[in-house]
Amino acid sequence: MQINLIVGVLTLLFVCAMLWMQVRNARDSVREEVVAANRVAAQLLDRTVWRYAAQGQAALLGFLQGMGRVRSNDISLLDGAGRVLYTSPPSPYKAGRDAPAWFTEIVQPPLAETAIAFPDGQLLVRANASRAVLDAWDDLLWLLQVAALLLVVVNLGVFLLVGRTVRPFASIVAALNQVEEGRFGTALPALPGREAGAIGAAFNRMVGELQRHIDTERRAVRAEMQLSDSRELTRWIEQHIEDERKLIARELHDELGQSVTAIRSMALSIASRTQGRDAEAEAAARLIADESSRLYDAMHGMIPRLSPLVLDRFGLAEALADLAERTRRSQKVDVELQVDLAGLGEATLAPDTALAVYRAAQEGMSNALRHGQATRLQLDVQVKGAELMLELADNGSGLPAGNAAASPGHHGVRWMAERAQALGGRFELLARAAGGTLLRLQLPLPLPAKGSA
Repeated sequence: MQINLIVGVLTLLFVCAMLWMQVRNARDSVREEVVAANRVAAQLLDRTVWRYAAQGQAALLGFLQGMGRVRSNDISLLDGAGRVLYTSPPSPYKAGRDAPAWFTEIVQPPLAETAIAFPDGQLLVRANASRAVLDAWDDLLWLLQVAALLLVVVNLGVFLLVGRTVRPFASIVAALNQVEEGRFGTALPALPGREAGAIGAAFNRMVGELQRHIDTERRAVRAEMQLSDSRELTRWIEQHIEDERKLIARELHDELGQSVTAIRSMALSIASRTQGRDAEAEAAARLIADESSRLYDAMHGMIPRLSPLVLDRFGLAEALADLAERTRRSQKVDVELQVDLAGLGEATLAPDTALAVYRAAQEGMSNALRHGQATRLQLDVQVKGAELMLELADNGSGLPAGNAAASPGHHGVRWMAERAQALGGRFELLARAAGGTLLRLQLPLPLPAKGSA
């Protein structure tokens, strides 16, 4: 419909331009014809009227009546008193019709009048453009009819041709509306016409790509949800494991520790009472006391590995210092420790974050000593911006060939990576250029308010 309207307007503008040119040409043609006819008639009569006037009015009147009408001119004969003796007859050309007044005003030029005077009267020759104007009007009417017919034919042709061309577009619009409503499986059949066929093929390709992207996104969302559920499950399991470890560590420290201490005390008392009386009983008692001391030391060595009770009581800095000191004593290695938590301000670390940092340091030291045979460890823990960063460097034998996390004995590495990912952080295990490995753990802060559990 819009195309028909545009074509109609353009055709109408073209017709208006043609009509304006026709009116302009008609005005020039009428002017040329009327002026030329009036000039010729005036010259002819000016030469002949004197000859007939000398013979008298009757001879002149007879001449005019015999001559009749001169084209595009009205001729009147007046006597000396100004009475009209003769007027040329009206033109028989298209008699009874005249052009509209408004058209005559546009086309008709100024009408000239020539007076030929003689002794007993005068002859008036007036230009008359009515027939020439009527011819111009008839030509304009014919042009208007042709223009109207052209307008109808052009619009009908456009309607038929364009309508057939754009008819498939309704199917395309309907398919687009279906896609907008969420029906992404919509497909177009083969459409007639080169343009419509190309658009339909492009639409089907677009919908296919869109469907593939949506399927991919859905799979990604499902995978992310499964991963999130897996992370939550992992954290839940880890939390329960830590709780069990804490319970076992407290039982070892409080119950078993007291029992072992009591056994040692009783054994020493028995040894003291039997000293010098029963050498065999004294030796057995002292052996029990020594074994109790070793059992007590072994138990206290197990407690930090089960659960760092010092972490709950004194915080991360003290727990790392205790870990470094125990490692120095038990493994006879050089351990450099630097802990800077000044960036926390008055806040305190979340328990999960503090425990993850401690376990990473503990596991990293154990791996460096057990698998890398390191003799020197450098542990650096500090707050950088909105992250807590741990870096543990050693001078051991470095990473094995291939994937270190997948190597036998490196389950703890995978555990650290999974825990860091569950907390929204990053874990890296890198080979150092100078030899050894570098363990880096970065965990995000915000932190809970001070005093939170």
